[in-house]
Amino acid sequence: MKNIFSRFITTNPWLKLLSILMAIALWFFVASKGRSGIIMDVLIGFKNIPQELELVDATKTVSINIEGHERLIKNLREKEIGVVIDLRNARKGETHYSLSQDNVNLPRGLVVTKISPKTVRLMLEERLRKEVLVRPVIVGSPAEGLMLRKVEVTPEKVEIEGPASVITKIYAVKTEPVDITGITGEFQQNVGLNITKKNVRADVSEVKVNVYVGRAK
Repeated sequence: MKNIFSRFITTNPWLKLLSILMAIALWFFVASKGRSGIIMDVLIGFKNIPQELELVDATKTVSINIEGHERLIKNLREKEIGVVIDLRNARKGETHYSLSQDNVNLPRGLVVTKISPKTVRLMLEERLRKEVLVRPVIVGSPAEGLMLRKVEVTPEKVEIEGPASVITKIYAVKTEPVDITGITGEFQQNVGLNITKKNVRADVSEVKVNVYVGRAK
């Protein structure tokens, strides 16, 4: 038996090696048949941002290589893919996070083979709250013979919050324009706040503006 095995090993060894390699290649071909891949750019989401911090800048998207059965790849939709970074332990300042498959949410049966870039940059600032005046913006003119006498806004002040570097430079917020063209008496309108600074929010979405007109002298 030993001699038979020895002759099997030593007879035409290169031919036997070639046969083994072909068998391995065939196995890989069969295993991969019906599989496909796709590369998608996905928006990064963030969760558990500490209450005292503001995310002011971050890498917006990453490119993900995804592989799986051809049918799953064909039916894959962008909304089914999520890249999420947990910021529960984040601190103020510039931070870099390394991404892995654990950060990617995919339908069952699909796998991530590559993420680019692997590291994303974040900038976090202290969150600041501050009370500021509301300045009503009036456009147009009342009816002929009348003039604007007084403008009141309720509330007169609102609380805003956002990144400290931005909030410290804001002393008042304007309303959306209130058009008084052709009015003949007291006029009242609810309007939104015109906050143009990024990441700045107010504690109210609307204010009430009262406009009073009288006869021109």
